[in-house]
Amino acid sequence: MRRLIEQHEIQQRVHALGTEISDLYRGKDLTVIGALTGCMLFMADLVRAIDVPHRIGVVQASSYRGATTQPGELTVELGLLPDIRGRDVLILDDIFDTGNTMEKLVTALQRREPASVRTVALLVKEGKSEVELKPDFFGFKIPDAFVVGYGLDYDDDYRHLPFIEALDEADL
Repeated sequence: MRRLIEQHEIQQRVHALGTEISDLYRGKDLTVIGALTGCMLFMADLVRAIDVPHRIGVVQASSYRGATTQPGELTVELGLLPDIRGRDVLILDDIFDTGNTMEKLVTALQRREPASVRTVALLVKEGKSEVELKPDFFGFKIPDAFVVGYGLDYDDDYRHLPFIEALDEADL
């Protein structure tokens, strides 16, 4: 594996994102919606860095299953979603790859009549987007590599790593 982003870099950037988001949503009714499962570590750190009152919710969205490095069919489950009608919504995801997950989440949540919908991704893969949508906020741009750590996994392993690493072919 190759180290791409150190733990202290992630902590600094998440804190900066929390400040940016807090400034934007001060005085508004904010709900942060995380896309499980990869977002869990990022979401836990980010919601603590946001210093304005906000609600938290989660959705299940996945296109990677098992020991694969290629996305499959995207599934989205909104059953755990709180009421967002009239609230400002920030959708949080671990990685913006093709953009299909984020685009599908934005579309699904807009049907629930929020005041606004914005997006944040910890990582943006350069040159992979298949959609017009771009995250409103992001942590880091990364090369086109399969990455693990800080919530991201390969076959449900490596989520616990406090940094981001790229897997080499030999690691798969």
